Amino acid sequence: MVERRIDILDLTKEIEFAARVAREAATIVNTFYVGSSEVRYKMHDEPVTEADRSANQHIVTRIQAQFPEDGILSEESKDDLARLNRQRVWIVDPLDGTKEFIARNGEFSIMIGLAVAGAPVMGVIMQPTSNLLYIGAAGYGAYLHEDGEEIPLSVSTCSELAQMIMVSSRSHRQQIVDRVRATLRITRERVSGSVGLKVGLIARRLSDVYIHPSPGCKEWDLCAAQALLEAAGGRMTDCWGNPLRYNRADVRAHNGVVATNGLRHDEIIEVVARICEEAGYNQDDGFW
Repeated sequence: MVERRIDILDLTKEIEFAARVAREAATIVNTFYVGSSEVRYKMHDEPVTEADRSANQHIVTRIQAQFPEDGILSEESKDDLARLNRQRVWIVDPLDGTKEFIARNGEFSIMIGLAVAGAPVMGVIMQPTSNLLYIGAAGYGAYLHEDGEEIPLSVSTCSELAQMIMVSSRSHRQQIVDRVRATLRITRERVSGSVGLKVGLIARRLSDVYIHPSPGCKEWDLCAAQALLEAAGGRMTDCWGNPLRYNRADVRAHNGVVATNGLRHDEIIEVVARICEEAGYNQDDGFW
């Protein structure tokens, strides 16, 4: 049982519930991971597997039963927009990193987030293959559960841009990111799949900055990750430094995402925004 005092919101029940459901969903996903899983495509190169659908059904059903008054936004469920009338909305990605799941490299996660009045207040990220469970919430802090141990998380204290480590996408490499990295004189880099796992690396002090300057991310990619990162002391905004808001009719992050340890966030944003604008993008039109 969680015994910590929740200073802002009492999220004890939600944290325990989300952690339990994430572990249950991980068992489902692992069943397909070690066996076989049919792959279909929703559009273009967006794959979806039986693992996505089965984990999604389990998570959504559990939320509906436990919190019937809350809204739900999940990647693999039809969005009827009824959630827009709810203050509390669960934002779920049942399998973040489907391409990594298909490639069998282990770099995928289950993400369950909770937004209240548009702000991310709680996030749980589960990596099924390694049994790593990240939990972060406002007033609670950030923790990694590994091998029965609860490890407090906090972002790094690295304040020298050239000494920072950038975590980059394995499946979505972008030239703009390389330009930003060169401009900031960042030479060290890690590569990972799932957004949740990238942010987990920042929360664990194994990386310091993640930049995704495109509209590819959606709310279910970001809600749990942002809650975790902020609980660990970091920052996440769009590429112009604007706050990310959740439970919107349009779930796409049109102006991209920047996640950091928070110490040089504004300076990093200046470089990212300038390079994006030089490439023909601006925060009014987004990356289209």
